[in-house]
Amino acid sequence: MPDALNGMPLAPGWRERLGAVAWPLVTGLLSALLLLLVLLPIAGLLFASSIGKLARGLADPLVGPAVRLTLATTVASLVTIVACGTPLAWAIARRRGAVWRVLETVIELPVVLPPAVAGVALLLAFGRRGLLGPALATFGIGLPFSSAAVVLAQSFVAAPFYVQAAVAAFRRLDGDLMLVARTLGASWPRVFFTVAVPLSWPALAGGAALSWARALGEFGATLMFAGNQVGRTQTLPLAIYTALESDLQTAQSLSIILVAVAFGLLMAIRAGARRGPGR
Repeated sequence: MPDALNGMPLAPGWRERLGAVAWPLVTGLLSALLLLLVLLPIAGLLFASSIGKLARGLADPLVGPAVRLTLATTVASLVTIVACGTPLAWAIARRRGAVWRVLETVIELPVVLPPAVAGVALLLAFGRRGLLGPALATFGIGLPFSSAAVVLAQSFVAAPFYVQAAVAAFRRLDGDLMLVARTLGASWPRVFFTVAVPLSWPALAGGAALSWARALGEFGATLMFAGNQVGRTQTLPLAIYTALESDLQTAQSLSIILVAVAFGLLMAIRAGARRGPGR
């Protein structure tokens, strides 16, 4: 504070000097602890074995079928999420009211559900004795413990990531642009496809990437609803779980693949966010 007599600032007291020294030390220590918590497991994953051992781990018979099934099911789930989630996000973003707020909350619910709960919920909805199981059985369709069950489990847990991003992007749109398009005679479908989606494309792409990454790492709901059958329902996370029982090198090699893919996706999302729309 300035001195009341001469207007000069008072010399800092010992508390201020202690705070000036302690604050950066405390914040630096806490930050370093969290960084170590994140970096040490990744370092252990990357450097605990030689490149030769990791390459031999990739030669395990589990790897090929798991990689192929993971790519096929995650692409199928991503197409499903984008095709169904984009119009849903558009509807949620444009409407107000308690019903739509509740619907938005329900859509986000899988983000916080425990994987075991998600698996049980899918079984009770699509299982043989579930809500839709008997009706599906009349057409000879059995979803549990099939590749389709893998796609359903991945879509269930990953959809909120895309829908959240799409809703936020559509809400940021300038309403005047859509109003001008409407006054020029554009129908709502045309406004959606030629104005809303192109302007929201960076956010939609980022949400789709996050959704695909979540589907790629899905484990618990898939295990409970689809099982762990090699070549049929065993995705990469399930192959890691299986390999841990017999061959740690294979589990480590597959884990590194998932880490590399996740890191690449995050870097791509950050690069797209820096460029921004229209650049």
